[in-house]
Amino acid sequence: MKTIDELIKKATELQAAGLLTGQIADELNVSRETATWLLVHAKKEDGEQVPKDIYVDWSNIGKSASRQRLIAGALTDMILDSLDEAEQGVDVVIGVALSGIPLANLVAEELNCEFSTYHPNKQQWEPESRETRGTISQNFAKVGGKNCVIIDDVVTTGTTLSEAVAMLEEMKAKPVAIAVLVDKKGIDDISGVPISALLRVTRVDKIE
Repeated sequence: MKTIDELIKKATELQAAGLLTGQIADELNVSRETATWLLVHAKKEDGEQVPKDIYVDWSNIGKSASRQRLIAGALTDMILDSLDEAEQGVDVVIGVALSGIPLANLVAEELNCEFSTYHPNKQQWEPESRETRGTISQNFAKVGGKNCVIIDDVVTTGTTLSEAVAMLEEMKAKPVAIAVLVDKKGIDDISGVPISALLRVTRVDKIE
């Protein structure tokens, strides 16, 4: 488990490498607010309030194609359960950039359907600018009029997935399911679209 100091150091290194705050949040699997806090606080002061967030490191999966394929199989199984309950089909699997893309590609293969990507505008997100509108890549399958499944790695606040659902609906697509590795927020759906997670993490704070 990484300490706060280690996370601050990693965030600072990523910033020095040219990544913006939204990208750093994505790399560390923390909220944008937490990433901002890590960059502002070069050193944690005694008694200082730290963000209530949970760091997720799934690099042991990410570095192995065979492990990713096994995880994609588990995600596919959850998606099929969700689709069966709603009596829905799926036409396109959409990976949320960056980390959701390889998993989504494998899930699309498992489901024998088309593949696309959603790019949240984290590259342009900074604390002083909340503009985070993303895009569906034109290099992959078209989504208009199709049933879509969204794949991401970690749900922290749900903001990115909410944006993805809204974007698909604007494009006349129908999001029918969302599948993720880890849900840190503990939600069952986003805008009515059910979320399936391999792991749900709940923070239990000590009550004085």
